Amino acid sequence: MNNLKAIFNNKYNNKYIILFLWFGLSFFAIAKGLLVGDGTTHNYNNYIIYKHTFLNLIHQHSLFGPQPEFYFDLNHYGPVFALIIAPFAALPDWAGVILWVLFNAWILYKAIMMLPLKQTQCLAILLINANSLMGSSGNVQVNPLITALIIFSFIFIRNKQDFWAALAIVLGTAIKLYGIVGLAFFFFSDNKIKLILSMLFWSVVLFILPMLVSSPSYIITTYHDWYPDLLAKNAANLASSRGYVCVMGMISKIFNYEQLPNMVVLIPALLIFGLSYLKIKYRNVLQYQLLMLASVLIFTVIYSTGSEPPTYIIAFIGVAIWFVNRSTISKFDWFLLVFALILTSFSNSDLMPFYIRVHYILPYALIALPCLIIWLKIIYEMLTRNFEAELKQSNV
Repeated sequence: MNNLKAIFNNKYNNKYIILFLWFGLSFFAIAKGLLVGDGTTHNYNNYIIYKHTFLNLIHQHSLFGPQPEFYFDLNHYGPVFALIIAPFAALPDWAGVILWVLFNAWILYKAIMMLPLKQTQCLAILLINANSLMGSSGNVQVNPLITALIIFSFIFIRNKQDFWAALAIVLGTAIKLYGIVGLAFFFFSDNKIKLILSMLFWSVVLFILPMLVSSPSYIITTYHDWYPDLLAKNAANLASSRGYVCVMGMISKIFNYEQLPNMVVLIPALLIFGLSYLKIKYRNVLQYQLLMLASVLIFTVIYSTGSEPPTYIIAFIGVAIWFVNRSTISKFDWFLLVFALILTSFSNSDLMPFYIRVHYILPYALIALPCLIIWLKIIYEMLTRNFEAELKQSNV
């Protein structure tokens, strides 16, 4: 922690510089696409897809069918997401896409600043992730919002606000299945029955809510169609050079083993993740809780066959939380952070030489490698760190 204090010794100035980078780089990324684009919606195609989820919802058209007259690619988000994008969809496209990007940056900023950390630690997380956020913003991604909802589920459970934690979990899952990982913090709850009942309540509310602007039969059909759409999306990711950027993809691509069963990797990973619950008696110790949060954020991405380079904003927030969650930062910790910055955060940007990115990093899914190593180190720390001593030290 002393290392961070030395870096952020001028807290007032550093705070506003970092906030400028956090929001400014994201604004620059989307503004560049609008101003330097080809005059079409190509540079913010994802936003046009999002916008039409709402338009298709209110007109009761299929959310998942192709609409080449408006956008390329396909929508893979459900009816609840259509309600979230609705305020932006009502604006002109240029205004809607800018505000959407800034909203995502703000909601993730808010979640990070609400973490039970010192301001210097929160600022460090923002600084470490400014480039990753810019990459996500340039692609007009929803991943910052998903990351924020996972963090909110952790924060609300820790603050004994299980009702709102349930909303974060259910809402995140209804938008993108990644949100379900908020259940990993279930054992941190002191009122598990309330959490379960609250999740049932919000599931019903969010299921019914889109019906108010469409119809019950349409929503039921839409959810019925969503599952095969997600299966098709996953199959497309497996065949894509840009997709399948996960541990399974990395192993498959490095060893040219195209028929690698995902479960051969995923089952051992789940068992390793489960080892961290052997220390569940420390569930009320902040350092243990933060390591669990970091582990969940990284695990969600590196073992998902749907992961793409912009998805790694989720994992990299986890990397940053791990990095600041220690009394001292070793040289090896610094090495892992720099390694992750270079190979994961910078690899999909202009900071990485084009030849290396195209011929090595993307074809072999090496973006996942630093996060995998850090995740394994997190599990090791959760099993070996003296949380009792850290608890006593923090109470002194």
